[in-house]
Amino acid sequence: MESLQRSDVPLTFSKQEDLRRFAESLNREQLLWASGYLTGVGNTVNVQRISGDADARITILFGTETGNAKRLAEALVTRVQAAGMQADLQDMLTYGRAKMRRDHTLLVIVSTHGDGEPPDSARALHTLLTNRQAPDLRHLRFSVLALGDASYPRFCQAGRDFDAAFAAAGAHCLVPRVDCDVDYEERVTCWMEHVLEALTVGDSSPAASLPAPTPKQGYSSHATFPAVLLDKVNLSGRGSSREVWHLELDLDGSGLHYAPGDILSVNPANPPQLVEELLDRLALDHRAPVRTRQGEMPLVEALAAHYEITRITWPFLERYARLSDAKALQSAIAGRDVNGLDTWTDGRDVIDVVGQYPVKGLSAQSFTDCLRPLPPRRYSIASSLLAVPGEVHLTVAAVRYSSHGRERMGVASTFLADRIAVGRPVPIFIEPNAEFRLPEDSGQAMIMIGAGTGVAPFRSFLQEREALGAAGNNWLFFGDRHFSTDFLYQREWLRWLRDGRLTRLDVAFSRDQERKIYVQDRLRERAGDVFAWLEKGAAVYVCGAEAMGRAVQQSLVDIVQSAGRTQVQAEEYILELKQTGRYHRDVY
Repeated sequence: MESLQRSDVPLTFSKQEDLRRFAESLNREQLLWASGYLTGVGNTVNVQRISGDADARITILFGTETGNAKRLAEALVTRVQAAGMQADLQDMLTYGRAKMRRDHTLLVIVSTHGDGEPPDSARALHTLLTNRQAPDLRHLRFSVLALGDASYPRFCQAGRDFDAAFAAAGAHCLVPRVDCDVDYEERVTCWMEHVLEALTVGDSSPAASLPAPTPKQGYSSHATFPAVLLDKVNLSGRGSSREVWHLELDLDGSGLHYAPGDILSVNPANPPQLVEELLDRLALDHRAPVRTRQGEMPLVEALAAHYEITRITWPFLERYARLSDAKALQSAIAGRDVNGLDTWTDGRDVIDVVGQYPVKGLSAQSFTDCLRPLPPRRYSIASSLLAVPGEVHLTVAAVRYSSHGRERMGVASTFLADRIAVGRPVPIFIEPNAEFRLPEDSGQAMIMIGAGTGVAPFRSFLQEREALGAAGNNWLFFGDRHFSTDFLYQREWLRWLRDGRLTRLDVAFSRDQERKIYVQDRLRERAGDVFAWLEKGAAVYVCGAEAMGRAVQQSLVDIVQSAGRTQVQAEEYILELKQTGRYHRDVY
């Protein structure tokens, strides 16, 4: 009974002592009866709370960058309510200390952005919980669902941080944290089932009878639509160091709909030459049968279409290290040498691991069991259904580079650029992106900031506003390498500028002069006008690489400061833009 005498037990010291003395006075049979009695009392209290006590209200908290966590949180709200409980949906952006102190049950769904960072909307709460002023949460029970990408070494780090922070603040874990890779459906469903079972202990309805998650309408990564490629145009000029393609896909017969800002996901296949090289390195029979989620199939087919081989994930390294005799790899894995392995894996793929750490007698099945499923690749939609009914357009940069003595290529980008001809089908599905929508008020002004293929959603925005005859002003900041070769959709932007649909256009071509100039530099140069637009209610949209997104945000803070605010006031100004739905980011 000594373990009761701890400061984190939710009993006063005198009550702990009373309980200890009472327990020590009982024999084994009496202890078992008392244990059952206390469990029954606890369940009765739980049922009372589920039936309407204010303490029974469950907060479902999400932190998201692209909308996945929000969609899952909405699905969980539906399931909790269907089970007869009250649930509130809450964005981390507007969730603070006061609400946290009132909540008794908190279910957290949070993504990890980039290499271990919390989503932009979750940063303030992350800071609150991980600093020394974290509130006392001994009254709270919680569970965390962490979303991430195992190709990053700090996989699901944001979810891990929140899980550890709640526990450190004294909160009680309702269900252990679940970490989800990009192919997350099964693990999400499992976590939700366990959460609902834990919430309904003592209720008259068994967890097994709870309603299943509402299936997605239409298509998904497991059931794609074969959209025929209607046209493919190279947008890059002759001599460009990049290769950017405009693709037009036919949605006829699919029943699919999308809004500007949504995401089109492609289920690609691995490059055939890469599959052949991997099989040669492994010295395995191409036709060896392997069991996959899609059923049994030849190894070559599984590697071509169903497994990730161009990215090295931490789970793959852990599984492969158990098969390998390589002491260095096993040691790095055992010591969680994230930084060292991250440095080594940068620019390498599964073939490099197999070559560096060969395994004698490796079977086809044991190897594929190490790999993760080949995830879909996500692209911002570059068109409006109002402008091109029955079609969806993409802007795709073909990824090709040399690294560690080998030529490398992106899976989906070269799949679309090299291996899908006009007239051939592309396996796709559409994902809504509620965090990157046009303003509800068509008269509201927009400032759009995009670099490279990050300009794609802004083409859809302008097409939509043109088709609607929207009155709102539109200002585009676009950046790329060279004016002569990389001004994507130049004719369309200039036409919209002449027509007045595009109110202002500022471009930054980084390599056309000795000093590199980026979109964030153009923003600072136009600081006075940008701040004037913000003061009049303009919404801000940013799309592009994570580094660009961070630089643009700092520029916005600097712009507000230049208008006479302190740094703290400027940061609060930008935070208010986010909280009021006037600042949207789609960064990757």
